[in-house]
Amino acid sequence: MNLMKKYLKNFYQSNDERNPKIRMDENEILTKNLKKMQEFFGLNVTGKADLKTLAVMKKPRCGVPDLGSFVLTEGNPKWEKTSITYRIVSYTSDMHPSHTDEAIRKAFEVWSNVSPLTFTRIYDGEADIMISFHTRDHGDNSPFDGPDGILAHAFQPGKNIGGDAHFDEEEFWTKDGPRGRNLFLVAAHEFGHSLGLSHSMDVGALMYPTYSYTAPELFRLPQDDINGIQAIYGKTDSPIQPTGPSTPDVCSAKTTFDAVTTMRGEYLFFKDRHFWRKHPQVSYVDLYFISLFWPTLPSNIDAAYENFVQDNIFLFKGNRYWVLSGYDVIAQAQSIYRLGLPRNVKKIDAVFSDPEAGKTYFFIGNKYWRYNEMEKSMEKGYPRNIAQDFKGIKPRIDAALYNNGYIYFFRGTKVFQFDPKDQRIVRPIRRSNSWLNC
Repeated sequence: MNLMKKYLKNFYQSNDERNPKIRMDENEILTKNLKKMQEFFGLNVTGKADLKTLAVMKKPRCGVPDLGSFVLTEGNPKWEKTSITYRIVSYTSDMHPSHTDEAIRKAFEVWSNVSPLTFTRIYDGEADIMISFHTRDHGDNSPFDGPDGILAHAFQPGKNIGGDAHFDEEEFWTKDGPRGRNLFLVAAHEFGHSLGLSHSMDVGALMYPTYSYTAPELFRLPQDDINGIQAIYGKTDSPIQPTGPSTPDVCSAKTTFDAVTTMRGEYLFFKDRHFWRKHPQVSYVDLYFISLFWPTLPSNIDAAYENFVQDNIFLFKGNRYWVLSGYDVIAQAQSIYRLGLPRNVKKIDAVFSDPEAGKTYFFIGNKYWRYNEMEKSMEKGYPRNIAQDFKGIKPRIDAALYNNGYIYFFRGTKVFQFDPKDQRIVRPIRRSNSWLNC
C-alpha cells in the first residue's frame, strides 16, 4: 500500500489533489489514479493493485510524471530557438569525466539527428540545459530515492530550472554494458523532456517511462520519438528524412514472427527487439523489450525452442546460440557447430523440439536436421528435404512450435497446423497472430 501511494503521488497526482482547499476521498483518489496508471501501461484496468501492476511500479524509471504537466511548469512549452546550449555542472564518480562528456554529447545527438535542433556545450555561465548529479533532496521539490526507483528527471523548456536535467548519483552509471544504468540511454530520455516531450504510451519508445537497456552502439531512435520531436520543432533540413524502428502491432494484418517458443507453460513470440509473452489461461498479451529480461541477448532472434529435458530455452541468431534458464542466461554465444550442424549453415530459420520423442528439428532453407537430445548428437541420415517429410510446408519457415501433438509452422502472416501422425496440414490455415488473441 505504501509503495502504491508513493508511486501514484509521484506520477499520477492531479492538480486538484495538490490544492489544499479541495477535499477528496483518499480511497476514491487511489482507485481513480490507479486506473489511470493501469491504462497508461496497458494493464487490466481494475483499480486494484494486482501483482502485474505492482511489478510495473517496482521498475526503475524516469522521475517525470506520466500524466499532467510537470510540477514546476505549466502547459507544454518549447524552446523558441533551434540552437540550444548545455553545460555539465557536475559529474558522477562512477565514470571517467571524458566518458560522461561523450555519453551526454551522443544523447543530444539522438535529437539533433532527427530535428533542426543543434546543441552547443559551454563551460561556464548559465546554459539552456544545466546537467548535474545529485543525491536525495537537492532543492527542486523532487528528491531522489536512492538506488533503483527514480533514476533521473528533467524539466520542460523554460527559464531558470527549465530544461535542466538531474541524475541520481546513488545509481551506478555506466558508459556501455548492461550492468548498472547506462548514462547515454537515460540522458537521451531526459533530454526529450528538456525539449518538451512528455512520456509516451508506446512501450518501444525512448520516451516510455521505465528504463530498458539497449546496447548504445545498436540504439536507433524509435519512430514514435521522431514523430514527437518533429511535431514540436519540425523536420530536419536533411533531404533524406530519418526513420526509426516502430513498435510492432500484434494484431496488424502484416505481423510476422522471428521465432516462437514455449517457456514453462507460457508462449514467447519474438519480433525485432521485442517479444510478446502469453499465458494460455490469461486473455491479455504482454509486449516487452528482449533486453528488459535478458540485457546481454541480441535483437532479431532467428529461432528458439524449449529443451524440456534440461528445462532450458535455446535462442539462435546467425551461427550462435544462447541458453536460458528462466530469466537467467546460463550460456553466452555458443557456436551452432557444437551441435553437429555443418559449417556451410550460417543461420537457422526455425526449430522445434518434440518432448515425447526427445528429438529437436532444425530447419534451414529447404532442408532439416534432427538432433537427439538424450545422446546430444545429430542423427545420421540428415539433412532431409522438408517437402518430403512435411508435405505442404514450403521452405524459408520463420518459426516452428510443437504443441499438444501438433507442429505449428509460422511462415509470413500465416501459421500452418501440421499433424505428424497423418503427415498433413490440418485445415483451415490461420493468421500467425491468431495465437495472440487477434
